[in-house]
Amino acid sequence: MFRSPYDAYLYADNFMFGRHVEKQQIISILLQDNPSPSAPTVLSIIGAGRVGKKTLVAHVCNNQKVLSHFSSILHLNGESFRRTEHEAFIQAGRSLVVVEFTSDVDDEAWQKFYSSEAAHMGRGSKIIIITKVQKLTRFGTVRPVCLNSFSPEEYSYIFKVLAFRSTNPEEHPQLASIARDISGVLGGSMITANVYAHVLRKNQSATFWLSVWKKYSNVVRSNLWHVMDKDHPIDISNTASSPTPLRLMPPHSENDRSRKDLPKVMFGDLIAGSAILPKEEFELVAWESRIPPYKKFLNLAKFLDEMNLPQPAVSPSKKRRR
Repeated sequence: MFRSPYDAYLYADNFMFGRHVEKQQIISILLQDNPSPSAPTVLSIIGAGRVGKKTLVAHVCNNQKVLSHFSSILHLNGESFRRTEHEAFIQAGRSLVVVEFTSDVDDEAWQKFYSSEAAHMGRGSKIIIITKVQKLTRFGTVRPVCLNSFSPEEYSYIFKVLAFRSTNPEEHPQLASIARDISGVLGGSMITANVYAHVLRKNQSATFWLSVWKKYSNVVRSNLWHVMDKDHPIDISNTASSPTPLRLMPPHSENDRSRKDLPKVMFGDLIAGSAILPKEEFELVAWESRIPPYKKFLNLAKFLDEMNLPQPAVSPSKKRRR
């Protein structure tokens, strides 16, 4: 199957971009008969962080053929899959269970889960594993579906569509050139593309776009994506319009560890300089998805104690003489 045109799933802000082949592949597997009538088929969906695995599965689960094929669709995460109370929600007939894993799982725990599901699920049931952990493909019973990052050309195209919206980029060649440069440092993340495109289209000034590009380039030079992929805190002091000593903790979704008592600030407002920052730690909302599963992507933001910031090294030649 050939990839569909770039705009196959492009609907203004509510879109799924360029995953036509993978979507049809998953639907085809879900609608097929299981090789073993008594054992659910297990399909692994593998991909790096922020490539759209959960969004793709959400689109698949909302497909009318899939909805009519399964009597129930249940979503679990790595913690809840170890519990057994979710079995009560599985209805009689064909069921689809979607499990998201953020870390590896030992074989014994998986086998216990799989045996329990097989005992409660009807004929033709399926299990989908969503993960970025390559080793988890060993639990699959069919060939995994791998989601790769968009090519630079695809990513640049979708970023320009998001940033310009109804405006024609060809009418603003300078902005189009800056948008191409910005997309080149965003790391291929759709969340980051949405955040920055939202900020840019509110202020279509070449001066503003250049300032955004320079600030984000400086953040990237500090190995932002490498640090984020390792789930370590990162320094985002230079991301805000006015430098603010901030540290960003590893990301999480709203359903994971959200602190509802903490004030929330939109990342886009921080970049644009329109946010009034709380005096204590707060949750930075990277993005609120406009398409299923409508999740918020959150980070805990903490102020750095300037007294504890690492001091620049002083070379021996510049030490003060006594």
